[in-house]
This record gives sequence, C-alpha cells and structure tokens, in this order.
Amino acid sequence: MVVKGFTVVREMVGHGIGTSMHEEPQVPNYVDRRNENPRLKEGMVLAIEPMVNAGKPEIRILSDRWTAVTQDGSCSAHFEHSVAVTSHGPWVLTRP
Repeated sequence: MVVKGFTVVREMVGHGIGTSMHEEPQVPNYVDRRNENPRLKEGMVLAIEPMVNAGKPEIRILSDRWTAVTQDGSCSAHFEHSVAVTSHGPWVLTRP
C-alpha cells in the first residue's frame, strides 16, 4: 500500500515478547484481508514496530546481517511500542 509516497515494509513484523525477545504471534504492520489476523489473548505483550519508507517498500539487509536499508535509497523510519493485552483493552506500556 502506498499513501502519498510512503510504504510499509512487509518483510518486517511485530511480535510477541515475554521470556524471549521474539515470540509468537507475528503481528503484521499492515492489513491483508486474505490472511487471518493473529488472535490476541489477555496477558499477551506485543512489540508493534512498523518500518515506513519514503519510497518503495523493498529493503535489503547489509553484510552485518542486522542493518536494514531501503533498496531504492529512500529515507525510512522505524519505531516501536510495547502493548499489553488486558481485559480492559490495550495498554501501551511505552507511552510516556
């Protein structure tokens, strides 16, 4: 999806977080009605971390096997919030 020249990187996803850094479920940063969305349950904690490009959505990983850059050289932004699923709804743990 492109909105005013910006795109969301589809290869990167948010994820559950708990006793390990990356846990299930994987949480896409976009809506794809063809796929079933993950079922959220009370007690889950999720890392929601979209990467938005000011150009095409394709990325590549550098030789350090960690750094992600856009293939077209456009600027990109990545941010993250940790969200707990509670009986009263979402609780954004990283909100000031």
